[in-house]
Amino acid sequence: MTREIEIEAKNLLTKDELYRLQHYLSIEDNQFVTQTNHYFETSNFDLKEKKSALRIREKNGQYVITLKQPNEVGLMETNQIVSKEEAEQMIETGKLPDGEVKVDVKALSVPLNQFTCLGSLTTSRAEVTYKNQLVVLDISQYFDIVDYELEIEGTSIEEVNSLFEDILQQHNIPKRPTMNKIVRFFERKQQLQSF
Repeated sequence: MTREIEIEAKNLLTKDELYRLQHYLSIEDNQFVTQTNHYFETSNFDLKEKKSALRIREKNGQYVITLKQPNEVGLMETNQIVSKEEAEQMIETGKLPDGEVKVDVKALSVPLNQFTCLGSLTTSRAEVTYKNQLVVLDISQYFDIVDYELEIEGTSIEEVNSLFEDILQQHNIPKRPTMNKIVRFFERKQQLQSF
């Protein structure tokens, strides 16, 4: 189990912008690794009310439950490695396995027995270190959407934002308001349900 503070800047890209950045950062196609996020929420959206999110990430045969919640700077992430069986049971039943994530969800006063898996988002992700920051290019697929995204992650808001602004300006990419993947996922799910 780990707890870490996530400081990042992100921007949605066009397909062409992603390919330009991929070329600029010397990222080969085979450097993209596939991961799938399975998102959980209660029927009353109790986590959303707390500006929090819960997922299982499946990557390279490993399963990690992550609770993201607001922090003074960035987001606080609580990560818990679970077995394939525990992950599959949570996806099927919504029941959280014992551990730090369950403890932290309980501390948010969110009912533990009301979670359901709302669906999955699959991302092809490439990561490189550039100017001492983590630069991430994502191609995400969920429902009928494919989107492209740049993320910069680091330990200082100032350094992350500085590199973020430099990359956008240098490559003539407009700054676009970009919500987290889980928010984009939920918004598209709600749009599809309202048809």
